[in-house]
Amino acid sequence: MPKTITIRLKDDIYKLFAEAAQADNRTISNLIETAALNNIREQQFVDDTEMAEIMSDINLLARIRQGSKEAANRKGQFVE
Repeated sequence: MPKTITIRLKDDIYKLFAEAAQADNRTISNLIETAALNNIREQQFVDDTEMAEIMSDINLLARIRQGSKEAANRKGQFVE
């Protein structure tokens, strides 16, 4: 079920959102929701360029595999 939230925007920021939403023929709410979701997804996932860089780093992949094995065998400790 959709939830309603309230945000406070300065007049100039509201105007930017309103203009952008109107240009895309959608509501300000939809514009903000889409922008927020895109931002979250960018932060949570690795893009294709980053993944290619990770996959090309043999030493990093070896350390990841070793760490995964140790975690599966419950070796190691948490560092705070």
